[in-house]
Amino acid sequence: MEDDMARRMADETFRSEQEQGRYGPHVRAVNEMVDDLRDQDGRGWMPHVAPWHGGVEARVLSVLRDPGPKTQDGVGSGFLCIENDDPTAERQCHAFAEAGIDARDITPWNAYPWYINRKPNASEQQAGVDPLVRLLGLLPDLRVVLLQGVDAQDTWRRLEKKHPEIANHERFQVVSTYHPANGALRSPDPAVRAAREQHRKDAYRRVAEALR
Repeated sequence: MEDDMARRMADETFRSEQEQGRYGPHVRAVNEMVDDLRDQDGRGWMPHVAPWHGGVEARVLSVLRDPGPKTQDGVGSGFLCIENDDPTAERQCHAFAEAGIDARDITPWNAYPWYINRKPNASEQQAGVDPLVRLLGLLPDLRVVLLQGVDAQDTWRRLEKKHPEIANHERFQVVSTYHPANGALRSPDPAVRAAREQHRKDAYRRVAEALR
């Protein structure tokens, strides 16, 4: 496994490598899907998936809420990536590394994949279902869907209702835990904070065990 550095997107050379590999063989189908989804029904912009990740070869689909500011073109990297220059990405990077899960084993995604930088409403949660179904169809080696946070879990429940034949497929398991942002773990009770953090660590370990 490669050294865990985190925030590599702050490095111009690394970021340029991701841009050049945007349509590399392992991520082409995923990023062409993103191109197709951009501005669908007027929903706006959506970041590509960084070639640092596994793309169609990934065994883990990591689902969060919505793309953060550091995924934006210009302001950030233009990609979904655990190497983005922000605290949430950094927490994920360290957590995956601690569990022994390589970046190439992961494809990152969001419950609402278009850029809004806020909590998606009910109709937006529903709109995220079909892109998620499309992405699942592009990942033949998928072993685990990791749902991080209540929004990812809500979108998955909607997917289960609309496409039970996909959600209940035996080729992968579903692991749910807290969102990696600091706010999701915050509590005035230190015991609660510790329990939430442990829940996340245990979830990542479960993911790692499923890949062995």
